[in-house]
Amino acid sequence: MQDTWYVSYQTPRRSLAERPQARQSKRFKTEIEAKQFAREKLNEGLVVIAGTINPHSPKQLITPSNLEDWLDS
Repeated sequence: MQDTWYVSYQTPRRSLAERPQARQSKRFKTEIEAKQFAREKLNEGLVVIAGTINPHSPKQLITPSNLEDWLDS
C-alpha cells in the first residue's frame, strides 16, 4: 500500500522582519493516520495543511481554514 496522504506544517512568523520557517511534510498511508498527526501539530500551535498525494483521485487539499471540519469528519 502506497502513501496516499500528506500533512505539511510550518511554524508562524513572530514578526514581519523574521523569515518564514521551512515547511516540513510527512506522508501517511491512511487518512486516519494523517488526521491524528495533523491534530498533534495543530495542538502545538503550528500552521497545518493536508491533502492527497498525486496521482490519488479524487484530489483533496485541506487548508488551514477548513482543517477543523476535516479533523471532525
